[in-house]
Amino acid sequence: MDYLILGVAAFGAGLVDAVVGGGGLIQMPAIFSVFPNTAPATLIGTNKLASIFGTSVAAVSYARRVAVAWTVAAPAAFAALIFSFLGAYTVTKVSPDFLRTALPVVLLLVAIYTFTKKDLGSVHAPLHTGRKEQTLALIIGSAIGFYDGFFGPGTGSFLVFLFVRVFGFDFLSASAVSKIVNVACNFAALVWFGYSGHLLWQLGLMMAVCQIAGSVIGTGLAMKHGSGFVRKLFLIVVSVLIAKTGYDAYLRW
Repeated sequence: MDYLILGVAAFGAGLVDAVVGGGGLIQMPAIFSVFPNTAPATLIGTNKLASIFGTSVAAVSYARRVAVAWTVAAPAAFAALIFSFLGAYTVTKVSPDFLRTALPVVLLLVAIYTFTKKDLGSVHAPLHTGRKEQTLALIIGSAIGFYDGFFGPGTGSFLVFLFVRVFGFDFLSASAVSKIVNVACNFAALVWFGYSGHLLWQLGLMMAVCQIAGSVIGTGLAMKHGSGFVRKLFLIVVSVLIAKTGYDAYLRW
């Protein structure tokens, strides 16, 4: 029954993650509730193991069907790979608790901005080229990569928003690039958790199969319904993130 619950959660996480990110909202609470006495680092590592498979499948699916902006994706993913590892290392030295109170506020601002800008992400109109584009990609990859390794909630949604707002991508193209960067983040964190022995391999691989199934369906939905659908789901996921992180920051404790 435990494996069935986690399999369903992983499927749902893979589906949502493939479109706009935020699958951790489903998968992480599920794995922590099923294994409440297991070390948190082990559960987080196992979550990363499952997630990297789903995200990788989504990245490949998008790359086959969408014109991926590799001039942005490649430098952002490279920076994220390095800084996600640094973030995972830093969290072993410094508590991320100070981010708990700031995160729901930041997410609320993102949601308000996206909701009020009705045309945001509806048209793919890149704003930058050349060195400026690559520099901005490195900055965003570094910042979000470090955040993902250090704290993590909302990483995929932040990536989608930044690629839309900073680079002028539509939501579909932004989601495609964000998956590639997310793979780099997950890989770096997975290396750290694997090295430190915080992985439940059998459970993680079972969940990975379910993640892949959800990811295939989620990518198909995004491709079929386009940027408008992605934008709507983005606002829903960010709203749930605001409620969840706000509760954790201001009410739970």
